Amino acid sequence: MTAPVNLFKQALREGRPQIGLWQALASPYTVEICAGAGFDWLLLDGEHGPNDVPMLLSQLQAVAPYSSHPVGRPPIGQTWIVKQYLDIGLTTLLIPLVDTAEHAAEMVKAVRYPPRGTRGIGAALVRAARWNRTPGYLNDADDQICLLLQVETVEGLRNLDAIATTEGVDGVFIGPSDLSGSMGHRGNPGHPEVQAAIEAAVARVKKAGKA
Repeated sequence: MTAPVNLFKQALREGRPQIGLWQALASPYTVEICAGAGFDWLLLDGEHGPNDVPMLLSQLQAVAPYSSHPVGRPPIGQTWIVKQYLDIGLTTLLIPLVDTAEHAAEMVKAVRYPPRGTRGIGAALVRAARWNRTPGYLNDADDQICLLLQVETVEGLRNLDAIATTEGVDGVFIGPSDLSGSMGHRGNPGHPEVQAAIEAAVARVKKAGKA
């Protein structure tokens, strides 16, 4: 037995559209209802939803019998919380507020085991490795992690090419709400300047070969 294949990551690489739902209700019950609706993915929001790590674990257990792929968004892009998200079993992360290639590279290291990265090796203690019942987990886990980064400031847009081309980054999401505030149009992500910036950014991400 090896680490489970990340079908969501595989679909992104193959260019197949993935339809999903943002879940910020902090309820395993509602997550299970939504998982049964047939979405390709469900984003479990720890940035703006009242989700701590134990609550996320309960939601992962609720979604486990279904085909919907759970995506976790931590409250901040720091190594300590990334470790916890991975250890409870999340294999796809959306990291908010990434403004530089250096931050992108730090997040790449955070989702990989040594010597490629800095993720702590505690397989005997974590759900992700089924408490060491998945013998090949440590060897296979890195390749099954899907790392998505949010670029949502003017600074992030300036550095977008370097962020998107960072090895180990699978995709970039342009956050319209924070970007609108950064551009001086707070609360108006539909502003023509914001929309034009988003369209240009999406084209740059595609040019970099990322989702």
